[in-house]
Amino acid sequence: MGRSPHNIAAWQSPATCSTINHLVHSIQHLPAIPAASQKQETYSMNQAATPSVLAGLIGSGIQASRTPAMHEHEGDAQGMRYLYRLIDIDVLDLDINALPRLLEGAQQCGFTGLNITFPCKQAVIPLLDELSDEARGIGAVNTVVFKDGKRIGHNTDCLGFAEGFQRGLDQAPRRKVVQMGAGGAGAAVAHALLSAGVECLTVFEVDPQRAQGLVDNLNSHFGAGRALVGLDLPAAMAEADGLVNTTPVGMAKLPGTPLPVELLRAELWVAEIIYFPLETELLKHARALGCRTLDGSTMAVFQAVKAFELFSGQLADAQRMMAHFHTL
Repeated sequence: MGRSPHNIAAWQSPATCSTINHLVHSIQHLPAIPAASQKQETYSMNQAATPSVLAGLIGSGIQASRTPAMHEHEGDAQGMRYLYRLIDIDVLDLDINALPRLLEGAQQCGFTGLNITFPCKQAVIPLLDELSDEARGIGAVNTVVFKDGKRIGHNTDCLGFAEGFQRGLDQAPRRKVVQMGAGGAGAAVAHALLSAGVECLTVFEVDPQRAQGLVDNLNSHFGAGRALVGLDLPAAMAEADGLVNTTPVGMAKLPGTPLPVELLRAELWVAEIIYFPLETELLKHARALGCRTLDGSTMAVFQAVKAFELFSGQLADAQRMMAHFHTL
């Protein structure tokens, strides 16, 4: 099957839906692509030249993701044929070892590209043909574009967090910041923070080797001493200007806080990248103390804006996507 992003009519034909559903069956009964009548009725035949996209999201526990709705709504607003599917490894009873098979299946079925989320953002890298400069520097990928038979990895998380930080915490002090988590999202956020002028970032992570790897990466890019592996959380928090949670702790499926809330104080600013729920337990406690806070909505929207542009080749309306996000 051709991989052109202008071939959605073919995807929606019964024969091609059968092919996609064969992929679905081969990876443990993925939710099927809608039948032609569910999507084609929105479009008339004279729109055949309109850009078309078939995209998806691979990750764990992603059923509450707002990403499909954001992408499809923006595609509809621009008159595109735009389908966005969830590929949830939890629902499929798979694990990260299925990632090569999922990637190959999507590519063979003519997907334009995929977003990649926890826990696959670093594991996907060896499966790709090329990396953007930003993805290579960060060491994590959240967007894969299939183009000319190649898999090209990008990172739009860094841009997404940077935009949110600029909008929500522009004048916040940034001498010392504590970051919880050193995974794929954490790597992107850390690069964004140091690029935004954070003088010293202390990274706490349950996996010491992962923490050290991120810190080494950051210091090689931004200069020695700009990042440290955290050893004493109370001491680091006592000196910090800000706190960023990049762990999954606080998500609807993993409630709680990534650190004891007793370590918070009113002078801190506190940022989250989680957006479901928008008010995590950490943000709730921080706001009760009077901390300045940043929720995960801007990162979610602006990483999606850039991913939309990579998939479709068209500029996205960020304001429209943000407005739609807050209706979901």
